[in-house]
Amino acid sequence: MKFIDYVKIFVKAGDGGRGCVSFRREKFIPRGGPDGGDGGRGGHIIFRAQKELNTLLDLRYQREYKAQKGEHGKGSNKHGKDGEDWIIPVPVGTTIKDAETGEIVADLDHDGAEIIAVHGGRGGMGNSHFATATRQAPKFAQPGEPGAERWLVLELKLLADVGLIGLPNAGKSTLISVISAAKPKIADYPFTTLVPNLGVVKLEDFRSFVVADIPGLIEGAHRGAGLGFQFLRHVERTSILLHLVDISDVPETDPVEEFEKINRELVLYSPELMEKPLAVAGTKLDMAHDKPRLNRLRDYCESKGLDFFAVSAATGKGIKELVRYLVKKVEESR
Repeated sequence: MKFIDYVKIFVKAGDGGRGCVSFRREKFIPRGGPDGGDGGRGGHIIFRAQKELNTLLDLRYQREYKAQKGEHGKGSNKHGKDGEDWIIPVPVGTTIKDAETGEIVADLDHDGAEIIAVHGGRGGMGNSHFATATRQAPKFAQPGEPGAERWLVLELKLLADVGLIGLPNAGKSTLISVISAAKPKIADYPFTTLVPNLGVVKLEDFRSFVVADIPGLIEGAHRGAGLGFQFLRHVERTSILLHLVDISDVPETDPVEEFEKINRELVLYSPELMEKPLAVAGTKLDMAHDKPRLNRLRDYCESKGLDFFAVSAATGKGIKELVRYLVKKVEESR
């Protein structure tokens, strides 16, 4: 299934039905009287979060949503039927914004959460409402009100406890495949991961947490370079960020420089991200023979007061310690 996490759609609520102009015409009731019923309310457009969904794909192919109009009023004080509400299911974690102002309309962060995005128009009153002692036969009624309409932007932000960040090929997909049941595509070239992957990490004592593998970030990601800008929004909901850095002997770059490069992108995208707990994991420990990159990164983390772990997904070294640390941090945040 294709992963879609951003769509722009047009929604319009139903118009209200008009009130009815009607008079009683009954035998033995000589004076009769107005008996026009009210028009029905137009249907609302409602968004509802459902845990079974994990993409906004369906909304990508239908860009306009118009709810049903309310029925017009009828004689004998019969009110028109309300228009049927249109309920649009979206994944849990969907943020709805006004496309023009950027105002957040709703943040549907749990299963069953819902919001009326646009309200249906109120039905008009029939002429029976306007009869008075001096105006006993009103020949007018109210028209129905038009339903509200607006353009909306829907963003899906994955609900994960731990967000894995780092340069492409830092080992994020491999790590998530080892600590959870997720099976992401893994290969030795940049941007193997084209969509975020979610995995549930389960411990023997029945504790668990959700980890998200965020596609590789590169310098300039906050401006749209690489895949980073498209998926940076997914780190906003996480409780803790785990920054993965390759400490094997293969790269010739400075691991500290790589670490700071990604951190700068996070700050430029959203300064609030740096207020989240951050830990560092040096990956591919089994390929760090002389350990110069390992020592360089460890010393840097100690100087900054950052928790550091050296791990190898291939051999499993350091993985248990890292998982225990993450579940502790997640529970503290909860």
